[in-house]
Amino acid sequence: MEIIPITEYNKQRNGILNSPEGQLEVVHNLEIPSENKVYQQNPFIEANTKKVDLHHLKNENIVPTFAKDNNRTIAHFEFIQIAEECIAKLYPNHTIEIPEIRVSHKISGRIPEAMYKPVKELMDFEKTQFWERCAFIIRIPSITENINGNELSLTIGGVRSFSKENLYGRKTYEKFQVFIGFKNMVCCNLCISTDGYQDEMRVGTYAELQSKIMDLLDNYNAQSHLEEMKQLSQQNLTEKQFAQLIGRARLYHYLPKQEKSQIPELLLNDGQISTVAKDYYLDDSFCRNENGDINLWNVYNLFTGANKSSYIDSFLSRNVNAFDFTKGLANAINGDSKHRWFLS
Repeated sequence: MEIIPITEYNKQRNGILNSPEGQLEVVHNLEIPSENKVYQQNPFIEANTKKVDLHHLKNENIVPTFAKDNNRTIAHFEFIQIAEECIAKLYPNHTIEIPEIRVSHKISGRIPEAMYKPVKELMDFEKTQFWERCAFIIRIPSITENINGNELSLTIGGVRSFSKENLYGRKTYEKFQVFIGFKNMVCCNLCISTDGYQDEMRVGTYAELQSKIMDLLDNYNAQSHLEEMKQLSQQNLTEKQFAQLIGRARLYHYLPKQEKSQIPELLLNDGQISTVAKDYYLDDSFCRNENGDINLWNVYNLFTGANKSSYIDSFLSRNVNAFDFTKGLANAINGDSKHRWFLS
């Protein structure tokens, strides 16, 4: 089964793809997973988040404004709808699931007429609210790949946090995080690479947001990302190397600033590293083998599983860092010195 770069989807005509050399080549249909296969639907992020739907965001929340000019922000539900429109344009012939949405940090308020009422006396219609942080994913279940026995499904998503906006000032560029990657259906972990992620998408209008999302999706090379992930399953850490990795990862955050700057970045915190150590023994899908060895695909999934405890605003950047870091470990095994500190 071949998954081609997304930039090539728009070139397809009746199963024919124009190759770079101008030769016509047949592109086989992407694998469509069996409808009988059922996976446990765990949340893609946990921490202190709550599951909501688009109706809730659109009809039960106010839209924050910039205080000095009263211009409204792009609402969470509008961000998600714009992403849906982009996906529908790029994948017109594929199944697209409804968004899975998680929110956190509820901001409560009241209407002016109830300004002086005690909290206990407030009626429901006198209360207002919005969520400071929102994360969502939209899965395309008709585009899948299998890595090391795990089914991965193409997934697009994003994060918006009003904490990154100066709502007390005038309206300027608004900031969004957007990604395209894969969701591991075994554990619901997200697999995101640097090429499929924009950490700070600055936009001033709906049209600009749509244009930048389209550019990100259109330039993502799914085949390259999948090949990099497949290679992780072909390399192992011994029990001793894994123990060394955990110990060094715990030390990393306490290194002197100068020394730390010379070592590749690791964004998972101490608590998450402890989760990785625990799951090395206990995780049903990604634990060590009977010899104590563990392949890097499993290590990567231990990292992304532990990352589910991150807050929404740091979740995606840590996920991307987990992939880059795991690739660095693979390079260290092959003799590269950059990440060797974590295994030496």
